[in-house]
Amino acid sequence: MKDQFGRRVEYLRISVTDKCNLRCVYCMPMEGLAWLKREDILSYEEIASVVRTMAGMGLKRVRLTGGEPLIRRDLPDLVRMISAVPGIEDISLSTNAVLLADQAEDLKSAGIQRLNVSLDSLRPDRVDAISRRPGSFPKIMEGLDAADAVGFSPLKINVVLIRGQNDDEIEDFARITRERSWHIRFIEMMPTGANLDLSANSFISCAEALRRVRAMESIEPVEGPFGNGPATYYRFPGAPGTVGVITPMSHNYCDRCNRMRLTASGQLRPCLFGELETNLRDPLRAGEDLVPLIEETLRVKPERHYLIQGSAAGSGGLVALSQTGG
Repeated sequence: MKDQFGRRVEYLRISVTDKCNLRCVYCMPMEGLAWLKREDILSYEEIASVVRTMAGMGLKRVRLTGGEPLIRRDLPDLVRMISAVPGIEDISLSTNAVLLADQAEDLKSAGIQRLNVSLDSLRPDRVDAISRRPGSFPKIMEGLDAADAVGFSPLKINVVLIRGQNDDEIEDFARITRERSWHIRFIEMMPTGANLDLSANSFISCAEALRRVRAMESIEPVEGPFGNGPATYYRFPGAPGTVGVITPMSHNYCDRCNRMRLTASGQLRPCLFGELETNLRDPLRAGEDLVPLIEETLRVKPERHYLIQGSAAGSGGLVALSQTGG
């Protein structure tokens, strides 16, 4: 699968639910959203059918997201269905890890190969404040311990930078990579309808984070762990882990985009932002051929996003990142 700009698209991010058990300040309104009805959400069999079709066109890698994907029951069943699709080489999962401790082993056995875990602070009170759900921190740490215990590797930790809320922990997160084979990734905040004040007034660039990490000790660019994303990685001398940066605002990486997104309601989006999406759910349920629809979505995949910090312009009307799987 190639788009009109010659980019090879072989990676699909699949949102299995729009719901989440947290209300992170940069992601979702405190009151939540108007949730999708059950009948509007793709079944596991329907998701697997889309994956089979796209695998026949060149899809190789899948990431399961939400909302929070571990909210959806029997997720390992879907993982096994996707694992059985010829041509799929890699299945990964993004999670806040609150429910991971009880599911890590089953997910690993089913075929999840890699995890991305959101952790925006190393202090319990701050995690509670950012997630707006008291008691989140110990559950997240239990989930990370379980992930380590069952052998998930690489283990990537995503930290959204928020000035005044976690920016004084940049060095603390970086120090973890000296001791553990974790890959800490600092992420620039992206604006959506629900976080415009925050993104306007609390933005920190990854360049600033890197300057502070370099002030600790020299770091060198490295290839980083296996994955499908746009992070750039660095390593302290002899460290088992890495420090990564993801820069959607200061240095967009759209020229390397290799992905599309399937929402929980079966909309195929060629870009996280923007208004373009193709309804695959209804044609799928009507027994129609999805290939022409997927080819057309590839054809209209935009060259880049047009996000503006602190503005809804360019976000395609998104209220929350959880609406499209982030």
